[in-house]
Amino acid sequence: MARLDPDPHISALTQGADVVVFDGVCVLCSGFLKFMLRRDQRRRFKFVIAQSDLGETLYAHLGLKSADYDTNVVIVDGHIYTKLDAFAAAMGALGGIWRVATVTRILPRGLADWLYDRIARNRYAVFGKTDTCLLPTSDIQDRFLA
Repeated sequence: MARLDPDPHISALTQGADVVVFDGVCVLCSGFLKFMLRRDQRRRFKFVIAQSDLGETLYAHLGLKSADYDTNVVIVDGHIYTKLDAFAAAMGALGGIWRVATVTRILPRGLADWLYDRIARNRYAVFGKTDTCLLPTSDIQDRFLA
């Protein structure tokens, strides 16, 4: 699954916001969250921890496995992106120099999915895993849905 057309149910759940859904115990994923928070100067994105009730609901609605959260989800302008396309969509929405990362979209789908799946499957072993989900601090609480 790369890009899905807008889904009114998802839009209602996310309050029409551009959203990054991330694995809250994955060190790599939490690092991506921190990267986005620092660079999203326009505060375009809201964030959802995959292990939250809303995260679980989004995964279930999209037919994704929630047990291991090995697929990230990014919603931009109502379109739903997963895997490497999600990364490219987020970088493109940030704008500026970060748009260069959208070059990943030229990779053949099979290769892009293979690369993404290898990283996702080994992310805990390579980057680490925390014992509990990241909890937003008061200064960024407003950037989180649910």
